[in-house]
Amino acid sequence: MADIANIYTADAHRYDTMQYNHVGKSGLKFPALSLGFWHNFGSNANTDNMRAMMRTAFDLGITQFDLANNYGPGYGTAETNAGRILQEDFRPYRDELVITSKAGYDMWDGPYGNWGSRKYLIASCDQSLKRLGLEYVDIFYHHRMDPETPLEETMEALLQIVHSGKALYAGISNYNKEYTEKAIRIAKEIHLPLIVNQRRYSIFDRTIEEDGVKEYCAENGMGIIAFSPLAQGLLTNRYIHGIPADSRIARDGRFLKKENLTETKLEQIRELNAIAEQRGQTLAEMALAWILRDGKVCSVLIGASKPSQIEDNVKALQNLTFSEDELKQIDDICARG
Repeated sequence: MADIANIYTADAHRYDTMQYNHVGKSGLKFPALSLGFWHNFGSNANTDNMRAMMRTAFDLGITQFDLANNYGPGYGTAETNAGRILQEDFRPYRDELVITSKAGYDMWDGPYGNWGSRKYLIASCDQSLKRLGLEYVDIFYHHRMDPETPLEETMEALLQIVHSGKALYAGISNYNKEYTEKAIRIAKEIHLPLIVNQRRYSIFDRTIEEDGVKEYCAENGMGIIAFSPLAQGLLTNRYIHGIPADSRIARDGRFLKKENLTETKLEQIRELNAIAEQRGQTLAEMALAWILRDGKVCSVLIGASKPSQIEDNVKALQNLTFSEDELKQIDDICARG
């Protein structure tokens, strides 16, 4: 891989081993693993490390960079940082990349910087494109359900964004089955290329199975991309022997709290780790493979704080097959929780 001090040239073998999956019934394909920019590309991040992670990901065939207007920390900073590196390193490769953004959570003060109105979504898309230094994003998502704005208005705003050339496709995120059904129905009526729903999914969080979204999307031609596949780090070997001083729980309790790491949860993690070892995988590798096991999730978003984590995660693709006994053991372990 290229030295950060030199002009970047992508690895000539970057497409040799990565798996690419159709997003629903669309013609677009996602890499099986995509790089998320939620946590480690904000104002507190190191520029050289961000650059190294983006280069490493692309060199391994990870062609999708997933962003949102308020990713940071520091709203907008992830897009600003990514945009600078895209211009400096990835300009020759723009057409090989899928770059996404979203709007739906709070972004700026006042009544027009949140939720799902036409005004907010279109203004936010324009702001994101300026920060990213791009003419268009490949997918623009509505980031969460809005109980106050008519869904027709939100979908029509996405259609306007696509028709204006600012996005090639539209997506939804954090939509439950009821909202997903309505969104797909409206999209078909207005001919909106709504191709993907981004939802939380992991061995420990199976809400998309329980609420029916996973099956419904598979049956109706919509792709699913999963985020938080490692349950904020619980599905790794990081906490098997306690809480390390440099862990996310110890450093930042906003998303993963110490009280979540009960003795029952620790025992589940240890038992899952034993199954992973029998498979010749780390627990993180097995957790990623588990999500991709049945072909109903087209990509898994990985977060990373250093390039070596991306390299480790890609190893999950070497074994996506699970025996019925392994699946039952995993289910039984989680049911006890």
